[in-house]
Amino acid sequence: MSKVSVESKLPAVGTSIFTVMSTLAREHNALNLSQGFPNFSADPALLKLVEKAMFDHHNQYAPSSGYLPLREEIARLIADLHGAEYDPQAEITVTSGATEALFCAITALIGEGDEVIVFEPAFDSYVPAIELNGGIPVYIPLEYPSYTINWEMVKKVVNSRTRMIILNSPHNPTGSALSDADMQELARIVGENKIVILSDEVYEHMIFDGKEHHSIVRYPELAEQSFVISSFGKTFHTTGWKVGYCVAPEYLSHEFRKVHQFITFSTSTPFQVAIAAYMQQHRDKVLGLNDFYQEKRDAFTAMVAGSRFRVLPNRGTYFQLLSYAPISEAGDVEFARQMTVEHGLASIPVSVFYHSHEDNKVLRFCFAKEKATLERAAEILHRI
Repeated sequence: MSKVSVESKLPAVGTSIFTVMSTLAREHNALNLSQGFPNFSADPALLKLVEKAMFDHHNQYAPSSGYLPLREEIARLIADLHGAEYDPQAEITVTSGATEALFCAITALIGEGDEVIVFEPAFDSYVPAIELNGGIPVYIPLEYPSYTINWEMVKKVVNSRTRMIILNSPHNPTGSALSDADMQELARIVGENKIVILSDEVYEHMIFDGKEHHSIVRYPELAEQSFVISSFGKTFHTTGWKVGYCVAPEYLSHEFRKVHQFITFSTSTPFQVAIAAYMQQHRDKVLGLNDFYQEKRDAFTAMVAGSRFRVLPNRGTYFQLLSYAPISEAGDVEFARQMTVEHGLASIPVSVFYHSHEDNKVLRFCFAKEKATLERAAEILHRI
């Protein structure tokens, strides 16, 4: 029987680098710091709340926009941290992970020929969502090694077709974070051009060295034309639950929800019920996350000190970049593969986050791991 002719909508997309490196790690029994999730458990109190929610019969569809007590807790948290007010009924939507929220926001507003500014290195779900909706990604590289935005470059590419700017702070994969000065520059650009902002803030509770997270929601003139995305999976060490959310003014949320209802409709009810109760009972667990992950970052970088790898600045997330430029001239994909196969340590080559595969000889390591795991990784790095 002959096959149906298929013209791929995403011809350039193959197996993700995360799957490739994790598969390679399994094949060679390598320590896997390529995985972007913790290898330790969530708080047992949260797990017990999920069980309770199930036995309390919270097992049917939640409202499409999310379990209302959870949306109320999200609104309360945003108000406490940033002084911003969002209506839980009309302006907060719970989604099946941040990736779904990103896709819904892009799909809701991007159409054929619309240009979307993407800063590289960029998380890998942005561009496929843009292209599936007929949009055109406009790439701007972050300045290496600080991974900061060159706003003069942004001004040069903005035009009448620019529909959206995607931000990510704290930033995956680099660990950089936007400042108040960045927000002021952004406000000048989008205010003059009426551009929508999509702000990926899933690592919002992981920012270090006493710095503040400059969320879009802190800036009313920006928040009025922004989708802001976050993730309970990152915050509560439960990435497999796939519970995220989007906050946006009502007119944007209205369009967002039109798309959301036909993608997942709603998100796992017992998880939502449990997270709402946990946020009421354990607010300190959210507020203490910066210190928790800074301790892990500091421990890992101290362990790496004295090796031939060079530690790059990190202001947030649970990823640390290491430069291997003093060690090898090999490209980062090849060097990451060699490290996995020959030395038993898996990481992510940063060039895969660029459409041009720009290679600065930098690898990404996830330090959301138990101390023993980080110690083993550091031992390997010292031997290379």
